[in-house]
Amino acid sequence: MDDLIKELKIKIEKLENEIYFKNGLISILSHDSKELFGNFLWLVESLEQKIVSEQDFYKLLPQVKSDARKNLQTVQDSTAWLKTQYGNFKIKPDKILVTDLFHHLEEQYAAKLEEKSINFYFKGDHNSFIISDRLLLEYILDKIFNNAVKYSSTGQDIYLQQVSEEDQTKLSVVDSGTGINEKYLATIYSYDNPIFQGTAGEKGAGLSLKIVKNFIFLLQGNIDIQSSENKGTTVSLFLPNFIA
Repeated sequence: MDDLIKELKIKIEKLENEIYFKNGLISILSHDSKELFGNFLWLVESLEQKIVSEQDFYKLLPQVKSDARKNLQTVQDSTAWLKTQYGNFKIKPDKILVTDLFHHLEEQYAAKLEEKSINFYFKGDHNSFIISDRLLLEYILDKIFNNAVKYSSTGQDIYLQQVSEEDQTKLSVVDSGTGINEKYLATIYSYDNPIFQGTAGEKGAGLSLKIVKNFIFLLQGNIDIQSSENKGTTVSLFLPNFIA
């Protein structure tokens, strides 16, 4: 009976988390879409009605571009999550060399790393493998690494660290950037958490980490975030090895 009650509690908690996540996602998509198209429509109409001059119109375009980029990221993140909601979605275990994940991030972010003169290093066993879903894992690391780059300053270092622990692998993205204030760290997965700009003014919708947590659940793993303001952040993934 105790096992049954425990199983039911886990299922109820899972359903509550999914409902909360979906409601928050709908809210973000609705708000951001209205904001983007509403602002752009107002800007065009103001130009047509000569409320703003052509010179002022072009001055406002960088802000519109920034908002559009942020909203495009929201749509892309939402699409990635929606793919996991199809009835036939299944985890596809793959034997992945951990350094391949490092080189994937290195290649994907080459321009941003060069722009900020950020050094990216790998720490761990260069021959280590992990058996997991490559697409989900690459998405998770991409979003975590994107935040590490976003909140790092020029010339700082970022590390991808690997540690094998019994029947799981611990992957950590470590930066020495702006960090997170303790009062915000406790609510980092909530939709009430404020959105901060990166060190170069980068903007986001605050959705990525929420989807990351959802994907970590699909991989039957855990995520831990340790951060100190002005000292940096360490995001650790504890991932079990699937049977390939």
